[in-house]
Amino acid sequence: MPRNKIFDYGFLATGLLLQVVTYFIMPHDSIISLVSGLLGICSVCLTAQGNILTFVFGFAQVGTYTYLCLTQRFYGEIGINAYYFATMIYGVYVWRRRLAAGFSSSGGKHTVSTRRMKTGLFLGIAAATVVLSCLTGAGLARWTDDSQPYLDAFTTVPALVAQVLMILVYREHWYIWLAVDVLSTIMWLRAGNYSMAAQYAFWCANCLYGYYRWRRLEATASEADGQLP
Repeated sequence: MPRNKIFDYGFLATGLLLQVVTYFIMPHDSIISLVSGLLGICSVCLTAQGNILTFVFGFAQVGTYTYLCLTQRFYGEIGINAYYFATMIYGVYVWRRRLAAGFSSSGGKHTVSTRRMKTGLFLGIAAATVVLSCLTGAGLARWTDDSQPYLDAFTTVPALVAQVLMILVYREHWYIWLAVDVLSTIMWLRAGNYSMAAQYAFWCANCLYGYYRWRRLEATASEADGQLP
């Protein structure tokens, strides 16, 4: 078995074990928290590998996570999960096309070829994301009973952007997801849901691993990029 595959399986197993251990240590967490966490771990690990099967677990995780957000009145998170569902449908289409182009270079029948964004464009997107997050947080604080309006905003707006970049297989989405996951860990710790906090803490590590893997998966055939969305 290739060394990178051994690490992939070991990393996934570590994340799943973390979820199970956290659930049994913190008995007040609901079983739906455990299920959502396990689905989320599988989804992000497959994303890090550039594996299109990530969408199978992603669709299931969206449903369970939306329920948990309803119980905590995280309205931004609820809205973004509807957005995730819609974008993942499009993501399957895009990744299938990248799958065909990247088969020979990526070394696996489920693995896509990835690409990078120009630095100036990414910095502009990041700056606009921060501004929109501040405005969204102010709106949530003024017009809703959101329990953590600014944390909710800064885990919602950047995630909207990161999801688009992920769907379009730009490796820079990992920078944004790392910021989102750090803040989400804090948000769920403050909410007292340790299963969700453990999930996001693991996702932080997965962002670093995912960026490393996506650099290796980056497409080498420039003519293929010209034909893909």
